[in-house]
Amino acid sequence: MTNYTSGHETKAGGVGTNRLAFPENHIEADNRLSWYLGRLHFKYGDSAFYVHLKRDLDSTAKSYARRKNVGIMNAFASGLLRQKVLDEQARNPLTLATDICETITNNIDHFLLDKTNKMEIHIEDLEKGFSEFWDRISAEGDKEAALASLSKPTNTSQQFEKKNNVGLMTRIKRASRAAYHAFRTPARDSSYFDQRASSNNES
Repeated sequence: MTNYTSGHETKAGGVGTNRLAFPENHIEADNRLSWYLGRLHFKYGDSAFYVHLKRDLDSTAKSYARRKNVGIMNAFASGLLRQKVLDEQARNPLTLATDICETITNNIDHFLLDKTNKMEIHIEDLEKGFSEFWDRISAEGDKEAALASLSKPTNTSQQFEKKNNVGLMTRIKRASRAAYHAFRTPARDSSYFDQRASSNNES
């Protein structure tokens, strides 16, 4: 895309107002925003365009279960659920993973009830969903290059277990950036976009 910047968890290290201080015309992919829905509402309300990126719940839960000791999964199990006081059945990684997936999905669905500018994109039909997203936000650039980049899966459980740090959510970021680099024009080749792209590559 030439008229948007994009990033994956670019404000993940932010606290307070900095956590949601996204620039104008920016696409942010960050699953941790599901825990900031109240703050998102009061900061952006109905002025933002929200995308709920979904995947089959059972497949997602099984993936999270394989990451039981790290990241959000560990924080949810150990912190929110106080895993140590749960019975043996409740401590089952798949049980915990299913619970976190259902909790996050319900939180997002409730948040979106009164939002006008929104859509769902399903991982299982990512190209179709991203194509519609592109059109709805009036994106400019090389759409075909963006769609082509979506065929490269990242952050699979196998990759994760091999300590590959490339994130799944970067698929949206990469699609946007691929279009930008494939269709740069002098009018759009501003220092602003170059600085944003450089900043996102470093984050």
